[in-house]
Amino acid sequence: MEAAAAFGLLATPARLHIVWALSQGESDVTGLADRVGGTLPSVSQHLTKLKLAGLVRSRREGRRQVYLVDDPDVVTVVRLMVGQLAERAGHTPAKPSRLRGLGA
Repeated sequence: MEAAAAFGLLATPARLHIVWALSQGESDVTGLADRVGGTLPSVSQHLTKLKLAGLVRSRREGRRQVYLVDDPDVVTVVRLMVGQLAERAGHTPAKPSRLRGLGA
């Protein structure tokens, strides 16, 4: 089941944070690692898994590889989920904040 596989990939804090950050705007791996507080190798590995699952895609800009969320519906689901959880916790998820357990 594709939905279960996608949710399984997003079940790790690091990958959820990466998709959340990419839902705010595209980024190369260096910028993304800075935004989510992960190491370059760790973020690269997570991006590879997300890309293979079709949740993100990349394009080349000169020597840089720029990543973006491939499916606007994924952005909607992630924003709703993070927004609801943040609302319950009493804060607004205007900008991605560092999530615990990035595995970096």
